Amino acid sequence: MAVSISVVLLLLIIAVIYMRNGALKISHAIICMLLGFFLASSSMAPTIHQGLAATAQIVGGLRP
Repeated sequence: MAVSISVVLLLLIIAVIYMRNGALKISHAIICMLLGFFLASSSMAPTIHQGLAATAQIVGGLRP
């Protein structure tokens, strides 16, 4: 588990650097995709899913 969290953190740092540069190339997109796959298989996945579901519920409940 410690290895997958380390890989997730490394890929997250790389993705943030690429996004800040403003030039998302195909190699950058692959890094971001790998980050998503590693996040989905990590222990953080349920927490991320619950947070996104709660945010979607709040946004869905807003009336313009």
